[in-house]
Amino acid sequence: MSQETKQKGYVILIITFFVMVIMLSVALSMGSLIVYEQNITNNSVKSTQSYYAAESGIEDALLYLKKYPQISSTKFYFFSVNGARADVTIPIAVAGSVSITSKGNNYGLIRNIKAVCSMDGQNVNFYYGIEVGEGGLIMGNGSQVHGNVFSGGNITGFGIIENNAVVSGNGHSIQWTHVKGDALAYSCNNAVIDGNLTYVTGGSNNCTVGGTVSVQSQEIAQQPLPISQGQIDSWKNEAAAVRVITGNVILSNSQTKILGPVKITGSLILGNKSTLIITGTIYVQGNIVFGNNNIVKLDSSYGSSGGIIISDGIIGAGNGSSLSGSGQAGSYLLLISTNTSDSAITVGNNALGAAFYAISGGIQLPNNVSVLEATGRKLFLGNNAEIQSSSGVVNIFFSSGPAAGWKVKSWSEQ
Repeated sequence: MSQETKQKGYVILIITFFVMVIMLSVALSMGSLIVYEQNITNNSVKSTQSYYAAESGIEDALLYLKKYPQISSTKFYFFSVNGARADVTIPIAVAGSVSITSKGNNYGLIRNIKAVCSMDGQNVNFYYGIEVGEGGLIMGNGSQVHGNVFSGGNITGFGIIENNAVVSGNGHSIQWTHVKGDALAYSCNNAVIDGNLTYVTGGSNNCTVGGTVSVQSQEIAQQPLPISQGQIDSWKNEAAAVRVITGNVILSNSQTKILGPVKITGSLILGNKSTLIITGTIYVQGNIVFGNNNIVKLDSSYGSSGGIIISDGIIGAGNGSSLSGSGQAGSYLLLISTNTSDSAITVGNNALGAAFYAISGGIQLPNNVSVLEATGRKLFLGNNAEIQSSSGVVNIFFSSGPAAGWKVKSWSEQ
């Protein structure tokens, strides 16, 4: 073999070596690129799964709000969606709005979704156990209000107010009543105030006060009752738009009837031991007369919402009758009278699941009766009658029927 042939062989060997190195480098580069692209694809799939897990969390929270529209405390929970995890937070509603968040997590890839909801219905605020207009509050011996009282007229009588009492308007006073919290009124006469007393220049004070006594120059401002006539008219119109019954509706003794939404041009009369199940707002142009031992309750479809009965006449509840919401927390029955008499509403026993509202008239709570909330132009508490105010009635979502609930205002990724 010649020297020239050997040299050519070395050159070919070297070229072959470099070609193999280049081919190996290309193969490694292509392999790395494939692995990189595969990782990107896998992460994209996992991220998408995280996103849909977060979406599922929002949808699950909306289903929860539909079933339990009133949230008494912030709710945290999680669940799995095809291997991914959704962490859901439903906070307490603020100003009728709630912001739900859902975090989707799949192998550490996080996607966050937020939905803002507002209540699609009427939200009525009862800030006081008793809120009374210019007719004032008259308390019988041993009567009690477990909550605060705001009155546009005098508070008089030998009853007990467990919390604070405010009387608006010059010339009005608190007289003889025992207020265990603070009191604010133009004058205070022969009452016992365990906390602090503030009265207005020109007024007087001859009360027993456990705390400090101060005087202010400005008049204590009046405030409107929590439900306007316009809102009541709207509820009336909604009921009338669904069904109208001409004349009286009478339930015989022990009869069960499902009713609402409906307008009744006559009176609604319940016989003894009859049961009325409410499925929508009931508007009665005449009187509402309860017998003894009636059961009046909202249908279970209301959930945690409140329901309404309105009368242009007098509402008279019989003894032993049970008035209640749907059975879920936060659900109450509201009875409204637009009658102008001092006895627009007379409450019977066992009405603790109901709130009473007389926009232009008075409410009579006889001896030993206990109710949840009472608001009216004037209020009479009989001996040992009680108002059992609670935080659960401060914000009640009242609807024209069971369909009210939360409405989604926005839904976006964060």
